[in-house]
Amino acid sequence: MDAAIFDMDGLLIDSEPAWRRAEIEVFGEVGLALTDAECRETTGLRIDEVAAFHFARAPWEGASPAEVATRIVDLMVARVSAEGAPMDGAIEAVESLAGRTRLALASSSPRRLIDATLARLGLTDRFAVITSAEADRYGKPHPAVFLRAAEALGVAPTRCLVLEDSLNGLVAAKAARMRCVVVPEAPDPRFALADRVLGSLRELPAHLDAL
Repeated sequence: MDAAIFDMDGLLIDSEPAWRRAEIEVFGEVGLALTDAECRETTGLRIDEVAAFHFARAPWEGASPAEVATRIVDLMVARVSAEGAPMDGAIEAVESLAGRTRLALASSSPRRLIDATLARLGLTDRFAVITSAEADRYGKPHPAVFLRAAEALGVAPTRCLVLEDSLNGLVAAKAARMRCVVVPEAPDPRFALADRVLGSLRELPAHLDAL
């Protein structure tokens, strides 16, 4: 392992429930009533892709999908900045890996939310490379954001370890030919594709030598 690439939402910060609440609230403003389960279906996707996905299934009048996506991100930046909390073992995992390999962060979130999150967690200076899928033609499960992170680090994809929480992120990591440790919010048999499935990042040190 020459580099470790962290996802952000749901892995470093406890933000997935906040994402679902924000989506339900903002989509509700344009007349689209989403359930928590429907929001879970798009976990790991870029928010503009989420908005386009729902608009294609149930078009609404008024605000464009891009405007809806911007409103959701605005809410998330405000809420993360005010009350964002780290996931169990997240800070310790970053600090531990920072002492043994190069680190990158590769997230589906826009860069402004990434910056707000890292500032909230006190991790702004821990990552040599930060990539946002907003700069890519396709977000996760496409591997582009992970491949760009590896390229910026100067590390071969096969020498990278990805840490993820979502199925879309796992698929993206494997498509990039990277090893992947998953810390899922809920069990799913499809996570069998991962190299390891952990209950929290606190379990990570015990598995590193075998990855």
